[in-house]
Amino acid sequence: SESSANGTSTTTTSYSLPQTSTKMSMQELDELRKKLGNVTPAEVTRKMLRDKHNKKNPTQPNPIFPNWVYDRPALIGDFITSPTPQGEPAVPVGTLPLGTQEQALVEDLLFVLIGVDGRDITAQPVLGRQNRSFIVDPTLDMSVKELVNRILPVASYYSTITRFIEEKSSFEYGQVNHALTAAMRTLMKEYLILVTQLEHLQRQGLLSLQKLWFYIQPTMRTMEILASIASSVDKGECMGGSTLSLLHDRTFNYTGDSQAQELCLYLTKAASVPYFEILEKWIYRGIIKDPYSEFMVEEHELQKEKIQEDYNDKYWDQRYTIVQHRIPSFLQKMADKILSTGKYLNVVRECGRDVTCPDAKEVLYTLKERAYVEQIEKAYNYASKVLLDFLMEEKELVSRLRSIKHYFLMDKGDFFVHFMDLTEEEMKKPVDDIVPPRLEALLELALRMSTANTDPFKDDLKIDLMPHDVITQLLRVLAIETKQEKAIINADPPDVALSGLEAFSFDYIVKWPLSLIINRKALTRYQMLFRHMFYCKHVERLLCNVWISNKDFRQYSLHSAKWFAAAFALRQRMLNFVQNIQYYMMFEVMEPTWHIMESNLKTASNIDDVLCHHTSFLDNCLKDCMLTNPELLRIFSKLMSVCVMFTNCMQRFTQSMRLERLSMEQGTMDEPSQQNEHADEPEKKRLTTKFLAEHVDSLQSDAGFEATISKFDSNFSMLLLDLLDKLSIYSTNDCEHSMISIIYRLDFNGFYTERLERMAIERSQKAAA
Repeated sequence: SESSANGTSTTTTSYSLPQTSTKMSMQELDELRKKLGNVTPAEVTRKMLRDKHNKKNPTQPNPIFPNWVYDRPALIGDFITSPTPQGEPAVPVGTLPLGTQEQALVEDLLFVLIGVDGRDITAQPVLGRQNRSFIVDPTLDMSVKELVNRILPVASYYSTITRFIEEKSSFEYGQVNHALTAAMRTLMKEYLILVTQLEHLQRQGLLSLQKLWFYIQPTMRTMEILASIASSVDKGECMGGSTLSLLHDRTFNYTGDSQAQELCLYLTKAASVPYFEILEKWIYRGIIKDPYSEFMVEEHELQKEKIQEDYNDKYWDQRYTIVQHRIPSFLQKMADKILSTGKYLNVVRECGRDVTCPDAKEVLYTLKERAYVEQIEKAYNYASKVLLDFLMEEKELVSRLRSIKHYFLMDKGDFFVHFMDLTEEEMKKPVDDIVPPRLEALLELALRMSTANTDPFKDDLKIDLMPHDVITQLLRVLAIETKQEKAIINADPPDVALSGLEAFSFDYIVKWPLSLIINRKALTRYQMLFRHMFYCKHVERLLCNVWISNKDFRQYSLHSAKWFAAAFALRQRMLNFVQNIQYYMMFEVMEPTWHIMESNLKTASNIDDVLCHHTSFLDNCLKDCMLTNPELLRIFSKLMSVCVMFTNCMQRFTQSMRLERLSMEQGTMDEPSQQNEHADEPEKKRLTTKFLAEHVDSLQSDAGFEATISKFDSNFSMLLLDLLDKLSIYSTNDCEHSMISIIYRLDFNGFYTERLERMAIERSQKAAA
């Protein structure tokens, strides 16, 4: 009762601190340190671990031992050190005869070896993580004292191990530590049996100090290794995988000392069992059951539906992640494969399939790495095959990608002609005036009327009206993580309202698990490519309309006017530019890159390869279509604007011509003589045409139409030269070989070659200067 009373005084948590005004004496400070050292660190650590775990798994809180487990130090089996010195022994041991001294010390040592203070040997309180030290009666004979001091380290090791076992058996420290302490407990039981046998000898009067020193020899090494492992785990605050790493490294370090290695091997095997149970569930079934957060793979709560909505949602990267410090060193090389194996099985499981690896065998710890490497390899191969077959065959991934290609990469030409014809009037309106259901209905009609009708996934195609035009969107994306990012994001929106054509894009509905591959990030890239090409198509149609109206007015002998020939030539150059750019993008970038991706998908061995091939296909398309270079993009955008402004100008002229013609025809119609109408018809027509031609010619020359056309021409030529010049720089510097073919397409007859060479010489002279 006395010992338990002493003990409770050390572990009570309410300390009376001296008044702040009075200074603490050194003795009081030491006492407070000792008290705090005995109690607080373990309690604080336990609470911290418990809070951390409960925050992560609110549904599965950590179980807790009742308080009395910690409040009664007599249960621990370690020394109960009293802060007040006990009464002095009646007779100093040094005054006794040598034989009696030895017998008294043997009895004392047997007590000290199992964590109980002796009469002449008493334990010192432990500060922090130090080893326990002892005070031996100073009056002892030197020879006896020498032997006693040789045996005492065993008692110190025992104290360290007992404290470690007691502390790490708490729920908070995880299953690996529980298993390790259980294995240590088994060894401690053997040690206590040895002490009992020694005590039996002592009772018979057969145990001298020399004999005790002899019998304790083999145990000494074992206890030293156990205590050193306990201290290391404590010092490194190891849990789960990090405890196993430490044990594994120890086992390897004892190569050559077979006894020590066997001991460490025994401990590591025991400690690894719960870890390997979690590992087996993960690599064979894709389930994580890790109640104390010890396993190398950590699960995060993420909704898979978000892949559809959020561009930056990285479900595949973020749902399961590797925690570096929890990887046991012997599984370090296999960590990525372990992560992938469970991830693959998990995807199939979430689709309602039960998957269990057919080669599921128990994983056991050995020093031969090859054993578990082979098992993990088998599980990985099975998992990647299951998921790949599931996506490729059951979910028809390649057919899905082909369907997306039909619409986003303009693979179905007749569908686009139908669609643009049907929606032309609607698309010209400002984006706010457009009725999306009407566009959806027209899309449905175009799909049904064209060869796209044979596509089984056509109903997943939807319409999306964007808040920015494609160039703004691309520049914003390219500015991410650059200095200009804030400036571009905070820039005021342009005053010009977007037309339906500029805001228009397709969208596509993708369900889980295909949304792993065709995620929002991939779809946004498809949309950028589509919007870029769709706008080129729109500009091409505008230029073709100008050509039609030009043909209509050939009869008015306008070709005699200088500006008419210049306008005709400029329109032809613009059309040539737009058509060649489109041809280049579709037949020299997208088609070849698509074929490479398709052949790569056939040989892909796992889903990560598929993801990689698909992403690199999209990246290469964006890069080769000049969409990843802000400089080229800006020039291209200006060129398109010049083309659109030119067509608007020509259409305005055409409209004014039509009005003139209508008013003149109206005037001749109103004349009273109806009888001679048929006879004078050709004559009237000739006069009208002559008058109109003269009138228009004078009208245009007055309005400086020739100057306008020549301004358009010079702007277009300057921008086109700039584009070709920049392309020649990028295609040589960045080794973009495919971009060179744009230069050959746009400068097919060497018309710009001389000027480009001159620009290159000027640039090199500037650089030299």
